Amino acid sequence: MTRRLLLIRLVVLATALLGVNYVVWRWLVSVNWDAWWIAVPLVLAETYSLVDSLLFGLAMWRIKERGDPATAPPDWTVDVFITTYNEPVELVMRTARAARDIRYPHDTWILDDGDRAELRAAAEAEGIGWITRSAEWQDMPRHAKAGNLNNALLATEGEFLLILDADQVPHPEILDRTLGYFADEQMALVQTPQWFENVPDDDPLGSQAPLFYGPIQQGKDGWNAAFFCGSNAVIRREALMQLGVSRYVGEVEVGVHRALRTAGSVVRSARRRLTPDELEVRRALDEILHDIGRARRELARGAPLFDVTYRFQRRVADIRRRLIAADLETVQSDLTAIAELEGLTEGPGDDLATVDLSVLDQLSDREWSPLGAVETVQALVDSVDVHRGDEAQPIMPLATISVTEDMATCMRLHALGWHTAYHDEVLAHGLAPEDLPTMLTQRLRWAQGTVQVMFRENPLVQRGLSLGQRLMYFATMWSYLSGFAAVVYIAAPVLYLTLGVLPVRAWSLDFFIRLVPFLLVNQLLFWVVAAGRPTWRGQQYSLALFPVWIKAFTSAFGNVFLRRELDFAVTPKTRGADGGRRWDLVRPQLVAIALLATAVLVGVVRAGTGHAPVLGVGFNLLWVAFDLAVFWVIIKAVRYRGPATDHSPAGARPGEPHEGAA
Repeated sequence: MTRRLLLIRLVVLATALLGVNYVVWRWLVSVNWDAWWIAVPLVLAETYSLVDSLLFGLAMWRIKERGDPATAPPDWTVDVFITTYNEPVELVMRTARAARDIRYPHDTWILDDGDRAELRAAAEAEGIGWITRSAEWQDMPRHAKAGNLNNALLATEGEFLLILDADQVPHPEILDRTLGYFADEQMALVQTPQWFENVPDDDPLGSQAPLFYGPIQQGKDGWNAAFFCGSNAVIRREALMQLGVSRYVGEVEVGVHRALRTAGSVVRSARRRLTPDELEVRRALDEILHDIGRARRELARGAPLFDVTYRFQRRVADIRRRLIAADLETVQSDLTAIAELEGLTEGPGDDLATVDLSVLDQLSDREWSPLGAVETVQALVDSVDVHRGDEAQPIMPLATISVTEDMATCMRLHALGWHTAYHDEVLAHGLAPEDLPTMLTQRLRWAQGTVQVMFRENPLVQRGLSLGQRLMYFATMWSYLSGFAAVVYIAAPVLYLTLGVLPVRAWSLDFFIRLVPFLLVNQLLFWVVAAGRPTWRGQQYSLALFPVWIKAFTSAFGNVFLRRELDFAVTPKTRGADGGRRWDLVRPQLVAIALLATAVLVGVVRAGTGHAPVLGVGFNLLWVAFDLAVFWVIIKAVRYRGPATDHSPAGARPGEPHEGAA
């Protein structure tokens, strides 16, 4: 164990002990229940922050510095993918030329989701490959960047893939510095930092992420949980294809199991309606129930899915022919229900692997005639679409459950037992957003994608992940809930300074002796793990962008559970008459600043006139001063006019998210 790691672990332990001691004391002793409506939200926010701190400390416990990788064999095959949709041709070609000139032997491909003739001509003139969507994607869900990559995977053959965004210009040695990790046959992915050349030293938009692309990824790497960040990463094709096949088989199996389970309920419902003299019909339905049970047992033993379903469909078809002479008049209403069932599979994404279970429950509860039941059983099993006719291609290695494909894909790879690595060396330089609207759109999209994954595939319950991996993924998702805590941290001092509403029992020595050491040691932990990297800007934006985080949570919730479209802001294409200073985009922050400033004036007056204790007012003034120091970054961001030197081709809007490459 190095001295640095020992120091980090000592500070982590101190932070955990002091934090738990403070929050437990707050819950048991100091909550002011007379003002529960602000006291309880405040202690909940503090508990949230403690959990966030503990998860961060857990990551730092195994912070991993890998050093230099082994030398890669000279004969591995590599495809370099440059994803693009509508970026200027010269911007894309700048990246493509640098990719072509990477020293390690490889093939370079521009994945043009915009299908632009001028880009194709430019690529071919430079001897660079060009790929656009195949005809199978016509009128099918496109799945943005994930779909673009999935299409290219089936059109190329390299053993390894280097994935680059259109503005991420690679260094010539990028493959030499990363491929060596794949000597580990279980290594699926190597992620490198994203660094931006058009960001000034004071980084007003918080584009550089030195804490994340450093200690945080290194900490996750120690738990084998360093994850894919969408660009500047090398991936083993075998791992992706195994993931695609396993997900395809798993989704089809889910559909078959649901169909068989519902089929059993339908047949039992029909059997209960039989009269004692309908022995032949009873035997037929009993045969189907027996076949359903046998099919489920065969699947549980691992029998080939398609063999099981084929045999079951043949047996049901035979029984159906025996019953076809039954009274068609009593079956008519059942056939109508069957038609409705079959209609469920007409729309994209509505196969039995994804259809709402309440629909199948309605079928189970319905009263069925014998032939209607048999017809329904056949329709149920037939409707499981093993060819994935609702998608352009049945195998989708890159995850399509989120507007950001990277985290979900990597989490699934980890669940299959693959390894990942984080190589902490800048090997590409890109272009960051140069104005506030673009930055806000980008951050909202990242947050929405992460929260979507949390709702759809919560890592805490995913099979195949170790406990450490579950917590590392959850830590990233948990951090995007900070918007709700921020509202409380703004409201509490404002309410006390203006109205005298006290969320704690008293501003006592017990309170300060527990809180202050925890806050100081927590900041010490950031300082120790950062090892000289600037972290203040990141801490500012974690609070200052609270409206973005709240909107990301609510919109992702609406998308996943209420089937609503994501309502993220569209990036402006031109600057407004005010020179691009979009104060309207930070209205909630401006309101918060106004409330905090007003609270300062009122609090000082109340303390000066004896209507509020000086100690309580003084503490809250320090709290407000911290909040205002945080929110100053928003004022700076609105006033930011872009870098002095233009690194991008004319007309480019660096960092702008889009369908094919965001």
